[in-house]
Amino acid sequence: MDKNSKIYIAGHLGLVGSALVRNLKKKGYNNIIGKSIEELDLSDFNALDKYLGKEQPDYVFLAAAKVGGIVANNIYRAQFIFENLQIQNNIVHHCYKHGVKKLLFLGSSCIYPKECMQPIKEEYLLTDFLEYTNEPYAIAKIAGIKLCESYNLQYKTNFISVMPTNLYGPNDNYDLEKSHVLPALVRKMHLGKCLFNNDWEAIRKDFDRKPVGGINGKAGEKDILEKLNTYGIVSSNGSVSVTLWGTGSPMREFLHSDDMADACVFVMENIDFKDLVNYRKKELGNIALKEIRNTHINIGTGKDLTIKELAEKVKKITGFDGELKWDTSKPDGTMRKLLNVDKLHSLGWKESIQLDEGIERIYKDYWQDAFSKPGLPKSPVE
Repeated sequence: MDKNSKIYIAGHLGLVGSALVRNLKKKGYNNIIGKSIEELDLSDFNALDKYLGKEQPDYVFLAAAKVGGIVANNIYRAQFIFENLQIQNNIVHHCYKHGVKKLLFLGSSCIYPKECMQPIKEEYLLTDFLEYTNEPYAIAKIAGIKLCESYNLQYKTNFISVMPTNLYGPNDNYDLEKSHVLPALVRKMHLGKCLFNNDWEAIRKDFDRKPVGGINGKAGEKDILEKLNTYGIVSSNGSVSVTLWGTGSPMREFLHSDDMADACVFVMENIDFKDLVNYRKKELGNIALKEIRNTHINIGTGKDLTIKELAEKVKKITGFDGELKWDTSKPDGTMRKLLNVDKLHSLGWKESIQLDEGIERIYKDYWQDAFSKPGLPKSPVE
């Protein structure tokens, strides 16, 4: 890429997309385009065709997806597979049709088998069955990887897939039903701290900024307390407890979205599909490849911790003084998902933001955001 290349980011307002915008701008790229979902429905084949035909981007980051945590993945199974397949299929095909120089597709570490060997190498894809709770989402992402590989092999495109570990950072989703584990922990313990301190001004501002189940900060205390109870934030006998799902024993790896964006831009600037094919050849002893597969790249830290350890970190950083409880009747999900990042490191990239620093950053952003004026964020590409 050169600094004047036209770069389209699908999903530029989301967790990863907004981080990509920040990273690209910091590096001097000044021709970044994007549309909100209200402006462009990526599941609309003809609308996307028209948009890309008009804009003619040189490079595309496919960071748009329907995402959520274990609850949302298990409840909205049809939506997760259908909508993600639609978005991916449309963007990949139209990038080929309109001659995009390079596409970077963002997948997810949930593509790997539930009982996968640890740490997880790229070659372990499709070697066993998936975790049931997020199987539809995982299958959609696997289809995206194969779609990119197949277009490269048939049409000589330069489409690359990267598989991030669990991400967190600015513009994350803090919905108590649909968010991933880390933002859910941050918000639950923030609200638990406010309840413990009887700080109803802060609770109401939080509910105004991000209503919970249709309840905003203008509701009565009884209604707000009932809604907090629904999500395991309970005040009883002068004490406050926060109940979390499962046993807390599953292990997870976390990467800050700014690091993720930096890795993605590094790959876009330096790595082509042919490089990944050559890397695969070297892995297999420089033999001629009859079958080209597993050319995707894991992106992570190569370090993990238990959910209990993560919860204790969040508790300390947020200042929540109440009790943590665990609802062991709820599912844990996959017990471990640690990515092997040897390929990424050998290609020349490594993370820079450590987990404690990252959690401190997002909590600071979260409580500052909670006291800001409600409203939609301004598009960062404007």
